[in-house]
Amino acid sequence: MAAAKELKAQARTGVGKGAARALRRQGLIPAVIYGDKKPPLAIAISTNEANKRIYAGGFLSHILTLDVDGEKHQVIPRDYQLDVVKDFPLHVDFLRIGKGSKINVQVHVEFINEELSPGIKRGGVLNIVHHTLDLTVSADNIPEKITVDLTGKDIGDSIHISSIQLPAGATDHSHEDDLTIATIVAPSGLRSEEAEAGAAAAPAAAAKKE
Repeated sequence: MAAAKELKAQARTGVGKGAARALRRQGLIPAVIYGDKKPPLAIAISTNEANKRIYAGGFLSHILTLDVDGEKHQVIPRDYQLDVVKDFPLHVDFLRIGKGSKINVQVHVEFINEELSPGIKRGGVLNIVHHTLDLTVSADNIPEKITVDLTGKDIGDSIHISSIQLPAGATDHSHEDDLTIATIVAPSGLRSEEAEAGAAAAPAAAAKKE
């Protein structure tokens, strides 16, 4: 499970572009906490802290404890805006986490045991269709990652979400029928050889028919 970490914040009253610029001059960025049937709360957080957490990876799938002037809020980041030129954070949206809540998150996929895949040993290539999975999970049981075991996978095999074990209570939120996560595809050289063999076999098959 993704561990909850604490982040300091402060309540803010100013809104609009002017107030946001003033915050940024102080090394802060505007943010908002919403959800759980409570009024939105406008806050400000450290630009440096937001930047570090966003670029550390998994920002949108980790629960945080926001300490807003001494009052603690359990939240999960839901969205953020970056400067289009300099890529530093401009605004963050946080969703409150209520007790027993179920939320939709994107969870990173990790592939293991490539050395035990006959297809990869023969020169096949792991074609990753989805690097993350859209899952509905309990807010107190968000997985850090989903592990896909490649043991025994051969060229032409596809790995579907139905073939992997999701955490207890987690369900696929992609709305696709048996989502394809990855495939083992033949190397380009082997594909060319097969195509050439097929082309050579075609005249012989035609001659037999005659």
